Amino acid sequence: MSEILSSQQSLSDASTIELAQALAERLSIRDRDWHRLKSNRKARAIEQSAVALVYLLKDNPEEALPRLQQAVGWLDRSISAPPCPTHGDRRLN
Repeated sequence: MSEILSSQQSLSDASTIELAQALAERLSIRDRDWHRLKSNRKARAIEQSAVALVYLLKDNPEEALPRLQQAVGWLDRSISAPPCPTHGDRRLN
């Protein structure tokens, strides 16, 4: 998606969907930051909201709704990050 907004293309030339996709990419939690941010409620809500916006702009509310619900869940503390599957069950050690 980063190629959507090249350095030669100004923001005013970009479509709304391109801008939303660039924003969603910028706000997504990268692999290197996953462990540090996996429980950060604000970061997770922002990430899910940005992706939902892309789906809404693409006229796909069925995909937007679960992401908006996840964003709300992060904010109202009704959901939490699951344990990292790559570390296994530490209780067995």
